[in-house]
Amino acid sequence: MTRVWDVPVHDSTRLRDARVAAESASALAGLDRARTDAAALVATELATNLLKHAQGGQLLVEAVSAPGGRAEGLMVQIAAVDHGPGMSDVPAALDDGFSTAGSLGAGLGTCRRLADDFDLHSAPGRGTVALARIGGAPASRGGRDAGGGRTGTGPAGERGADAPLGVRVGGVNVPFRGAECSGDAWTCVRADDLLTLMLADGLGHGPEAALASTAAVEEVRRSAHLPPAELLRRLDDALRGTRGAAVAVAQLDVRAGRLRFAGIGNVGARLREGDSWRHLLSRPGIVGAHRPSTLPETEASWAPDRLLVLHSDGLPSRWAPPADPRLPVSLHI
Repeated sequence: MTRVWDVPVHDSTRLRDARVAAESASALAGLDRARTDAAALVATELATNLLKHAQGGQLLVEAVSAPGGRAEGLMVQIAAVDHGPGMSDVPAALDDGFSTAGSLGAGLGTCRRLADDFDLHSAPGRGTVALARIGGAPASRGGRDAGGGRTGTGPAGERGADAPLGVRVGGVNVPFRGAECSGDAWTCVRADDLLTLMLADGLGHGPEAALASTAAVEEVRRSAHLPPAELLRRLDDALRGTRGAAVAVAQLDVRAGRLRFAGIGNVGARLREGDSWRHLLSRPGIVGAHRPSTLPETEASWAPDRLLVLHSDGLPSRWAPPADPRLPVSLHI
């Protein structure tokens, strides 16, 4: 089941909770002692920053799929969210020695060095989001691309099995009212030049909802080579006997530059094409209980300026993505 450590950070006593959450997520991801210590340090530094610069915030810690669908185990993801004053100069904040609170200014720089993937988004007057992912031992990893993917080599002119796909994939999962298990789950799985992204929202809340969404993740990992509509039919069989779930499946064919999408239930999908956003529609129903008789797929071209956002009903149906040119080219949950 999807285990999320939701740590509210409003005083120094929660720094220990941040470290324990990172250690627990590291155990779930199967990290060794050195990488577990790195994750614990990153969590502590980010929690400390929440107190120093924003008078508190929220830390979300979980074990997630590797960016780009690499089949090399889970990573620990640590997201720090605040509604503080924000930063006017993000690049400067990442430099060692930069501080606005009289400290040594090594926190964010340390996090960026220790993490396999690190990013920071901040808007003055609105707040800051910092995200770090920590994976396995450095000796087992190759060089990293911009999206946290591992570089790979193959015969001349041929895409290697580990070659980065040139996209970034990530998600943030907020459990219902601080529950330990989230009824939502997501995964991304790579099969050659296909990258399949799935978001499942188990009906209701708590462990039974988590069982349904976890069953969806496990089936996608076995059947990611199937097109979205066929994969949803396979998921409908896999979720029989559970509460069922709303499910969205997006599949990117990198070589062809095409995106295919199909969904069932109240899951939202928005695709940015240039300066506009397009809704990708899901069919009414429940995967595992009431599958619609027809499952049309939506197709769209994929280009360097594209951004896909999938979301459950944790966001309102009329939610509008921000018109921010700094948003990266990626697929988000």
